[in-house]
Amino acid sequence: MSALYDAGAGALRWLYDRRISGPPVLDPALHFPASGDVAARWKELRNEAEQVAAGLGRVPRFHDLMPAQAPISANDDRDWRLFVLKAYGADVSDNMARCPVLAALLASHPGILSAAFSFLAPHKHIPLHRGPFRGVTRFYMGLSVPVLADGSPATVLTIDGHDHRIGDGEYLLWDDTYPHEVWNRSDQMRIALLLDVRRRGMPMDMALLSHIIVAAAGLAIRMKGVKWEL
Repeated sequence: MSALYDAGAGALRWLYDRRISGPPVLDPALHFPASGDVAARWKELRNEAEQVAAGLGRVPRFHDLMPAQAPISANDDRDWRLFVLKAYGADVSDNMARCPVLAALLASHPGILSAAFSFLAPHKHIPLHRGPFRGVTRFYMGLSVPVLADGSPATVLTIDGHDHRIGDGEYLLWDDTYPHEVWNRSDQMRIALLLDVRRRGMPMDMALLSHIIVAAAGLAIRMKGVKWEL
């Protein structure tokens, strides 16, 4: 199954790489104007994520949701767990009900196609990999990020060979089809908000293809009946 996923992801990347170009890190003001609305409520979002974290054992690991992602999620004995509220346009109603602040933001900004709280265990390493789909961009905001002795964030997101340390309330908009990896270099859990945002400025045919892919993925998720909480 992993080989099939890799082949499909590779073909999709090849097509989008030929038609759409851009830097690894994007300007949120241009490509995700709603970023300011989201960031303004980061403390409320942190509170919701911390309430979820109180029952963290019931939150699925990434490879529980997508077994094909086991090479990057189950690569060691440390967990990467995702509390998903929305996936490719498909709402997870029970999880939405638990997080009204984030749910309201998602309702106000339909360009956000996926949303999840990400919980990275102490010393967890997500190895180098690439996302499959350039039709979206990734918004990453720190909610509860452990710090080093010098006060800098202990979690490092490396994108295309460049390190980014995103602290509490800080955020980055980036293209996850570029090679990237994450280290939590601390003894504490890191909590972040991950949003997938519809890419702006695509050629018309690629925008149409992206709409079809998102709709198909959302339909598959609804039909499959993914178990979002253990």
